[in-house]
This record gives sequence, C-alpha cells and structure tokens, in this order.
Amino acid sequence: MKRRHILVAPATCVLLSLAQAGPAFAQSCEEAWYQRNILFKEAGYCFKTPRAIRTFGNAGCRYDDQADVPLSARQRAAIAEIQAFERARGCPP
Repeated sequence: MKRRHILVAPATCVLLSLAQAGPAFAQSCEEAWYQRNILFKEAGYCFKTPRAIRTFGNAGCRYDDQADVPLSARQRAAIAEIQAFERARGCPP
C-alpha cells in the first residue's frame, strides 16, 4: 500500500501516515479530535473549550466563528470525514 505523510503538529513533529485510499487516518477519538482541530488552529480559529485552549492556545487567532475560518475545499472535506469518523465511533464532542 502506498503511503504519504503529513506534518500535523509542527511543535511536536508528529507524523501521521495517510493511506492513499482517503483521509480516514485517525485511529482513535483523541487522534480525530486533534487532527480536526489542528486544521482550525493553523487557519487562525479562536478556540472556546478549555481542552482546545490548553492544547492549542489562542495566540494569533483571528476567527471566532468556525464558518469564518478560511479553509480550502480539501480541508473542509477532511474535517467532514473526520467528523463522520467521530460520529461513527461515538466520540465525545
């Protein structure tokens, strides 16, 4: 199986393998939560939950509403797939 890698957490240099078949790359609810939110962090979202603020911080954030965050169609599709994974697994919000 052909694999590609992306850097999802520059501060910690965490590499995740993504199967060529698609972005169902999370193996757990925790990974899915992180992968979804790192996309928002990198695009300037201002987090509201204590967990997200602890994990990502709000330094340099610019957008209070997720709908206003400038994400590409590809990023929005990845987020939708991660959310589908989270729903299917019964992950906490």
